[in-house]
Amino acid sequence: MTPKHKITIHLSDDQRHVLRRYLSAGTHPSRLLVRARILLKADADGPDAWGDEEIAEHLETSRMTVQRVRQQFAAEGLDATLHRKKPTGRTFRKLDGKQEAQLVALACSVAPEGQARWTMVLLADRLVEMGVVDSIDPATVWRTLKKTRSSRG
Repeated sequence: MTPKHKITIHLSDDQRHVLRRYLSAGTHPSRLLVRARILLKADADGPDAWGDEEIAEHLETSRMTVQRVRQQFAAEGLDATLHRKKPTGRTFRKLDGKQEAQLVALACSVAPEGQARWTMVLLADRLVEMGVVDSIDPATVWRTLKKTRSSRG
């Protein structure tokens, strides 16, 4: 899929200087270095403005990567193009240590009557019934038991 129009990159002298400094000094993530090289090669005001295919071939990356770098630079600027965004939301653990201990004890206990063994759904339902948590997904129960070194067998 080719875009209807190619996004033209115009770097300022300061931006070119920053990009060249990344490439010449220090250790930086390879993603940042590839993006810096793409921007320098794509710069319309630079000594050699290359096309997407040429850049992709020269840097051994895909044409789509070059297009995405152009688009992100045009939309968000240099800093956002070079650096990954930090995650916005913090995921909190559903169960604390005491609740995890209750889950493990429950999983190691005898299965309910009529059941051969505990299932993740049964464990989740029982935790809610016991008042350990207000609600919990069976997948969370599974992840919690997976990371503990207990044997449910």
